[in-house]
Amino acid sequence: MKMSEIKDMTADQLDDELLKLKKEQLNLRFQQASGQLENTARMREVRRTIARMKTAQGAVTQ
Repeated sequence: MKMSEIKDMTADQLDDELLKLKKEQLNLRFQQASGQLENTARMREVRRTIARMKTAQGAVTQ
């Protein structure tokens, strides 16, 4: 997800999407631990998207 898409979201949408991404991150960690993870690049993508969302949340609250 690009930063321009994230900036267009409301605070509630950011919260919902962030929760969804954190759940996905947890599932990816479990898959990696059990050796079932095929797309390892997805972990990096999810982690960076979470960081983008937290950055956008900080800008919204100020």
